[in-house]
Amino acid sequence: MPATDTLSSLASSVLIVVDVQYDFLPGGALAVANGDQIIPTINRLAALFPHTIATQDWHPSGHISFASTHVGHHPFDVIELPYGPQVLWPEHCVQESHGAALSGQLHLPRTELVIRKGYHRQIDSYSAFMEADRRTPTGLAGYLRERGFTDCYVCGLATDFCVAWTALDARQAGFGVCVVEDACKGIDMNGSVAKAWADMAAAGVRRIHSCDIC
Repeated sequence: MPATDTLSSLASSVLIVVDVQYDFLPGGALAVANGDQIIPTINRLAALFPHTIATQDWHPSGHISFASTHVGHHPFDVIELPYGPQVLWPEHCVQESHGAALSGQLHLPRTELVIRKGYHRQIDSYSAFMEADRRTPTGLAGYLRERGFTDCYVCGLATDFCVAWTALDARQAGFGVCVVEDACKGIDMNGSVAKAWADMAAAGVRRIHSCDIC
């Protein structure tokens, strides 16, 4: 499909690029294995979509999701918080740090909005739409409705956490949703990637390949 035809056909769609930040890339504090390998694919997609949104984990120091905030706990422990189970993570994507920056290898020429999430000290956030307490919205759903978008194409890091939560919440908000499989990488804790794909399929999220678009 010629690029001009693709731009026209995707006019009511938005590409959501999730958390392609240095701390989630090889060498980062919470690296997703081979996470950098998806960047060329994301860049190809971004050249085709007329509208792009990026998300960015943006934690204050001492964030509730950090294992270092909880005496006697270690990374990847799971604790109960008022809003439910919480995986404890190594410190990552601390505000203003290099690790929190979007990768310099990304080329997102039509990015119109950057959603920063996880900046509430007492609430974690995976989804671009809703904080982990499931009550605090980011405002993204309203923004997309105001702009007249009907469909979301989701890619980035990590498949089984922020990508999946974003896709599921986009469906819950009434949008058509596709996740671009080869433009995502997962952490995969105890089968979490397979579970994420199953949950997304059950919710009506389409699993596609970048070649289906470009």
